[in-house]
Amino acid sequence: MIKAVLIFNNQGKPRLLHWFQQMDVTSQQNLLKEVHRLVHKRPDNVCNFLEGSALVGNDTRIIYRHYATLYFVFVADSSESELGILDLIQVFVEALDRTFVNVCELDLIFRPEDVTQILGEIISGGLVLETNIHEILATSQLKKSTATHR
Repeated sequence: MIKAVLIFNNQGKPRLLHWFQQMDVTSQQNLLKEVHRLVHKRPDNVCNFLEGSALVGNDTRIIYRHYATLYFVFVADSSESELGILDLIQVFVEALDRTFVNVCELDLIFRPEDVTQILGEIISGGLVLETNIHEILATSQLKKSTATHR
């Protein structure tokens, strides 16, 4: 099960935080700081998997990808495949890239509802719903068109 999706920049400023596991705000902030501290200091040529921490449990893995100025981090339990989650991050980023045409940090800042909608098409309740990028984009476009016709 996926416990959280975190997107933050190189300075650790959050751009999207989506929690699928109940945590109080202080724990969420501490987890964000710890994850940023762990992944920011790692070189780009090392493994993108980290074992869990005291904040989220020992059976938890932190899987991340670093694109330009943004870190895309998925916190998942040990039942999820690390390579599957890496592929899921790639699908998420490709969907964002096609939606925003060369996605950048400002797109995430000024259009968070679109980012959340795309994430909602991919993951719900911590479970993966869809990985086909064409289905994700088609459903996202359909929801946008019905929302504008109301």
